[in-house]
Amino acid sequence: MQVTALISQQDENYDPTAEQSTTQLGMTFVGLVFVLNAYLVEFIFSNSAAIAGVSAFIGAAILSAPILWNSIKDLRRGQYGINELVSLAILASLATGDYRTAGVVSFFMLIGEIIESRTAAGARASIESLIKLTPTKARRIVDGKEEETSAKELRVGDTIRVRPGDNIAADGVIIDGDGSINQANITGESLPVDKKKGDDVFAGTINLTGVLDIKVSRAGTDTTLGRVRELILSAEQSKLPIMRLMDQYMGYYTPLVLTMSALIWVFTHDLNRVISVLVVSCPCAFILATPSAMVAALSAAARLGVLIKNIGDIEAAANINAFVFDKTGTLTSGNLAVARLSPVEGTKPAELLRLAASAEQHSNHPVAKAMTGLAAEAGVELYSTGEFKETAGRGITTLIDGSTVLAGRRKWLTDNGVPEESIKKVDLNEEEGFSIVYIARDGLCVGWVGLRDQIRPEAAEALADLKSAGVKRVAMVTGDREPVAMRVSAEIECEEVVAECLPQNKVEYVKKLKAHGWKVAVVGDGVNDAPALASGDIGIAMGAAGSEVAIHSATIALMNSDLRRLPFLVRLSRATRLVINQNFMLGVMFIIGGLTLAAFGYLNPIVAAIMHNAGSILVIFNSARLVRQGEELEPFQMPSREPELIASAAPAPQAA
Repeated sequence: MQVTALISQQDENYDPTAEQSTTQLGMTFVGLVFVLNAYLVEFIFSNSAAIAGVSAFIGAAILSAPILWNSIKDLRRGQYGINELVSLAILASLATGDYRTAGVVSFFMLIGEIIESRTAAGARASIESLIKLTPTKARRIVDGKEEETSAKELRVGDTIRVRPGDNIAADGVIIDGDGSINQANITGESLPVDKKKGDDVFAGTINLTGVLDIKVSRAGTDTTLGRVRELILSAEQSKLPIMRLMDQYMGYYTPLVLTMSALIWVFTHDLNRVISVLVVSCPCAFILATPSAMVAALSAAARLGVLIKNIGDIEAAANINAFVFDKTGTLTSGNLAVARLSPVEGTKPAELLRLAASAEQHSNHPVAKAMTGLAAEAGVELYSTGEFKETAGRGITTLIDGSTVLAGRRKWLTDNGVPEESIKKVDLNEEEGFSIVYIARDGLCVGWVGLRDQIRPEAAEALADLKSAGVKRVAMVTGDREPVAMRVSAEIECEEVVAECLPQNKVEYVKKLKAHGWKVAVVGDGVNDAPALASGDIGIAMGAAGSEVAIHSATIALMNSDLRRLPFLVRLSRATRLVINQNFMLGVMFIIGGLTLAAFGYLNPIVAAIMHNAGSILVIFNSARLVRQGEELEPFQMPSREPELIASAAPAPQAA
């Protein structure tokens, strides 16, 4: 079960600010210092019980005050629930002078509430990130002249000009120019898409090359990016609050204990029995069952770089039986890498790479970055170039040692006089996500270079491990082309594939699974994944390479993007649920046994307090076993280099 909110049943419009949350957290730890000081003083100094008692009392007063005050407000409203249960435990501990127990119980309860309340800002952070991503300025064409204007002022029918490197400010249709567009954050396509006159473009995507004139077809919240934002809000609001088991039954428990105490007093007039019943009925072990297990599970997860923002998802992950994966940046690295070097006879692979990387070294295209990155890794020295010219979406012309070198598409070479018969035959299918760059020198083709988005090396292992962990359904849902998706799915052995999906299609797919009774975990990294992340039972973002908006929309982030953490998360959540159930059983046994013994006079208040603390200690030690979960995996370490630099590492060149 989830950690139960203890401070109060907040008003519907309650929205704690960051300052209030920080103040609350600070006061909680101040109170904890006083309680810990009581233990320390009594341990170090003899005959210091009075000083330790004062310190413990101050700490207990600071920590318990919010809980007791909200219990009073609940009683005024005629409500009985978890606040009153915790207050009963605190008051019983205070009545017997056990201030330290009162302080520790209050501390755990406050920490549980603070953790839960801080997760409420996830949806707001998602929207703020999208607002930052949305272009704020645009170049509008009026009477043939450019004028800079706010993106908010754009209207359907306006014409805007987008230069290389600019974000596109609105959805529209290209009416002049061509270029390469990086639209992975909207469609999930791993490669830049070449666009020409008549093609559609999306707001928030990036124009890599060429100057484009675009006629606006949708602006503002009507754009694809704007709809992504609305989908996130809708998905967040569609989540129903999980009923808390303790809140359902503790409203009966508190009056029951008070009634039992009154009956014992009526029939026995033995105050010691009444006090013993109140002390032993304090359900500290029962209350600590969930928070102690959650803290241990969070520690184990954090050690492996699994950031869990909503602790309720530890419980939810135990029920997951379906995983939905994005492709680009999730199952693949999201970065182009050289997959094949195929030189003509008489040309060495290293020379082909040197020519290609030298020709591309002044370009910002991802293909160029992949080639130059591999050349640098392999220690290949680049040629000096002259008269560099790049034609957007087609190729590059440059001079190297007096020779004219072309690098680009097949048609680019033939249009520039390279004989068709000299162009080496290709055995890779561009429809499957390969990008082929042909290299020609002095009018003759010297070979081609094949590039593709790399599949994460652990992807196949992780998916197989998920199935062995009991996950019944694994699907890949991507905005990329179907041939690309089918190739990737075949390599990682993922049977279920849905391709060419826009963000709303992904959400519809997730909702369809949930409607058929599946408990769905969605794993992704891009803006296009954010609505689906928010609409799943749990959302898992690839943190190291993922977009900020995806991480905010999800409640779990894999900080090092290691997919093997997913089976670990499922197993951890199930182990946590088992430990919580064990803790509850221990708590129930101590309460029922203690109440029975106290009612018949076999327990005095001191023994009742010892029994009460023994139950709490057993629960904490049982929960601590979770910390060792995942020890077989390597601990997470912050990367020493930027993710982009790490991801650019490419495989060794391979001759055809």
